[in-house]
Amino acid sequence: MPTEKMTYIILDAHQDLAWNMRDLDRDFRLSAYAKRKAEAGTPVAEREGLCMTGLPESLRGRVAIIFATIFANPKAAAYSLPSRHSYSTPAEAHQIGMSQLDYYHELADSHPNIALIRTQGELERVLATWQPETPFEQHQVGLVVLMEGADPIREPRAFEEWYERGVRIVGLAWSQTRYSGGTAAPGGLTKLGRELLEIMASFRAVLDVSHMAEKAFFEALDSYDGQIIASHSNPRRFCDSDRHLSDAMIRRLVERNGVIGVVPYNNFLWQPGQRPARKADASLSRVAEVIDHLCQIAGSARHVGIGTDFDGGFGAESTPDGLDTVADLLSLAPLLAARGYSQSDVAAILSGNFLSVLRAALP
Repeated sequence: MPTEKMTYIILDAHQDLAWNMRDLDRDFRLSAYAKRKAEAGTPVAEREGLCMTGLPESLRGRVAIIFATIFANPKAAAYSLPSRHSYSTPAEAHQIGMSQLDYYHELADSHPNIALIRTQGELERVLATWQPETPFEQHQVGLVVLMEGADPIREPRAFEEWYERGVRIVGLAWSQTRYSGGTAAPGGLTKLGRELLEIMASFRAVLDVSHMAEKAFFEALDSYDGQIIASHSNPRRFCDSDRHLSDAMIRRLVERNGVIGVVPYNNFLWQPGQRPARKADASLSRVAEVIDHLCQIAGSARHVGIGTDFDGGFGAESTPDGLDTVADLLSLAPLLAARGYSQSDVAAILSGNFLSVLRAALP
């Protein structure tokens, strides 16, 4: 009889897989441990930390679906990442984004355990591979492409080319973009941003409000009638920064039936000055505490999920004790059960809530 732990699957709402490949030569098809070994003693390991993602770990940890990002690094951002590829113009952003999208098509074309999810049918086919009767070697990790920062879309009407190639979720901002104010760059939606939202709505694309400046956030939620998520954002109560969500923002997302992906990154789990100095002192129960806080505000467990942002500028050293790779995310299940969450609630948090968004949005 399967254990309770093995009945769950994970949907991770944010991983920068293509950026890792194009900028760091970290191929998702390889294990996290193989990449760690290859990077030992290199500047990448020192700057980015211990790699946490890979196909073998995803399969072992029952990570069935990943929202896999397209991320172009803006040279003029209020804050920026060390990057091999960055942009100053819409044309440069478009080139970077298309190269990353090409990588996702390459992954799906080259490996039987990886699939792109663009439709309801493709979603259900991937989920079917995780049924108990399906052999492990037939499990598939499904990738739903999420654009983080919309500058690769050269103009709003050009969204169609991205949608046709598989983009199903768009976040207008990272820092400031031509479409929206963002992290460390206050401001509202621009004229282009409003136009893009209208076009996205015609395709029933999902809007990701993570990284949007607060003014832009509320403007978008007031005007966009499609599905809305915050793929990787924590409550400001735990990390008081414009990168994260105030209680008012959380309540508005709940009103719009949105889902929030909690980030298990120590810098986002504790306020400055309160963060444990050692990984061993950073308890994984803190992630369950953040999830519970969101559920209490929402009044149910139906608006919270997981959005790790793993390998997005930090490594395993900067995550709670008990998390070494994505294979360990299921360790959250007993911690949530200990807080009184039912099996159906735990399943909703680990995957079901974001799955509901996909089922409402995908063609």
